[in-house]
Amino acid sequence: MYHKGTGRGHRIAARGVKAAAAFAGAALLLSGCSSGDGSGEEESSGQPVKQQPKGSDPYWVNPEGNAAKQVASYEKDGKKDDAGLIRKIAEQPVAEWIIPENAEDQTRGFTEAAEKADRDALLVLYNIPHRDCGQYSGGGAADGNEYRKFIDQVAKGIGDRRTTVILEPDAVLHMVDNCTPEEFHEERYDLLKGAIEKLKSLKNTKVYLDAGNAGWKNPDSLWEPLKWSGVEQADGFSVNVSNFQTTEASTEFGKKLSAKIGNKPFVIDTARNGNGPYTKGKDTWCNPPGRALGEAPTTKTGDPLVDAYLWIKRPGESDGTCRGGPKAGEWWPEYALKLAEAAK
Repeated sequence: MYHKGTGRGHRIAARGVKAAAAFAGAALLLSGCSSGDGSGEEESSGQPVKQQPKGSDPYWVNPEGNAAKQVASYEKDGKKDDAGLIRKIAEQPVAEWIIPENAEDQTRGFTEAAEKADRDALLVLYNIPHRDCGQYSGGGAADGNEYRKFIDQVAKGIGDRRTTVILEPDAVLHMVDNCTPEEFHEERYDLLKGAIEKLKSLKNTKVYLDAGNAGWKNPDSLWEPLKWSGVEQADGFSVNVSNFQTTEASTEFGKKLSAKIGNKPFVIDTARNGNGPYTKGKDTWCNPPGRALGEAPTTKTGDPLVDAYLWIKRPGESDGTCRGGPKAGEWWPEYALKLAEAAK
């Protein structure tokens, strides 16, 4: 996405109202076909995708996600080895990136499905105005008022259901590196603070404000903007979202920031960091070859400052039209297979 190792590659594709409604509808249907232990009752072939043990991984596995559908397709075609590899992705909880259109219905669908399975929903909000500096995922809400309406809709959709929100990947970092023009900074600080305040008014919602990744060489420049964005009112912050920095490097980076903001805890995106960052050529963040799935999602990290390892970026979804990939956010089974094959 951008320079100085700060790029991510979360890259959600632009989708319209119809797509958003379809995702929400699918999640609502799921809530009716998941038993109390979270196991799916419907599957076209093979073993159903099940939930992870709640004690170590409380987040919801979507049995109708892209990876789960790919498993079913491979099993139907007799490709058992490929199905087994993709199952490594399908049976882990991944974040649901909320599409602005029909945000309330979509959010309600995911959180109700998670509640039905006795699990927590994991959501990403990525709709800040002037998003991604016009790169692959440029866009976002048209203005501040539209963004506030989006947050209100998300809050209504969540209600009192147990939910963890990763708030606005890149939003703070892109003010620090001036990728987002300075004229928009004051509004962005206000929008982020308002979003945290609104979401934290909900009974069972945790909020982690995004704080970049260990590729950013000067974390000291981030802590004040994080404070100005309201991180002290959040549950903590997230690092390495959609990036490939190692868990060790991400932990060190997170602790340096934490020490500056009241020892706030943080979560690490480990979805694709199993082999660390790619360092050859340009656009090292965009569908880099030779990467691998990282640590499985868990809240048992062994470190009191690291609340969880999470799969925030959805493994197997393209970062953009680079290195032969499809559009940003589209499922790419060949890349998913390589991530799973390389996983330790």
